[in-house]
Amino acid sequence: MVDISSKIDVYREAVAKGCIRLRKETVDRIRSGAIEKGDVFAASSLVALHAAKNTSLLLPFCHTIRIDFVKPRIWIEDNNKVCVEVLVKARERTGVEMEALTAVSLALLNIWDMVKAYEKDEEGQYPYTSIENICVVKKIKESSV
Repeated sequence: MVDISSKIDVYREAVAKGCIRLRKETVDRIRSGAIEKGDVFAASSLVALHAAKNTSLLLPFCHTIRIDFVKPRIWIEDNNKVCVEVLVKARERTGVEMEALTAVSLALLNIWDMVKAYEKDEEGQYPYTSIENICVVKKIKESSV
């Protein structure tokens, strides 16, 4: 773990994004609310929030931080993808990129879990399903005064 004890709290913000590619039929089921496990958007938003707040439990080199705000946004893109973007804000001594990335990653994994029954082919494989392009799209660190 990196020693951040000499740093001061400053405003920090990060936005991460990623998508899961699905069969069009699965996306149609999500749109119509026909997923047996429930509301994919609501459940995945809760997973994102929980993941951001618990990142240090999953990644041992991350510091436990006080998160001030988490805002997941989930949408359908191109009729064959569900995308997740998560904004994380904090006044802390270390950045919040890992919290945003963890939130996106786990929200996408939750989507996969909720729709996997509809994604399997006749052999039980997932030839159409992939999680793609998880990245930090924005990072802010206000300089201290």
